[in-house]
Amino acid sequence: MPNIVDARGLSCPEPVLLTMEKIKKVKKGEIAVLVDTDTSKENVSRAATSQGWKVKDVKPEGAGYQIKIVKK
Repeated sequence: MPNIVDARGLSCPEPVLLTMEKIKKVKKGEIAVLVDTDTSKENVSRAATSQGWKVKDVKPEGAGYQIKIVKK
């Protein structure tokens, strides 16, 4: 089961900040980030990539998206 960041209902930059906190804690592995806007989806994906993480999957979930990011 991956680490989960539930950023639904939050406005940018909060989803990015929560994701960055989790990235610093876990350092590697898989993280699932839940967001509910296109803007948050794009910003979280871009921020994760800038930290050396790879966007493994983005899929619709409910009224938003689940972004899976990984780092080995």
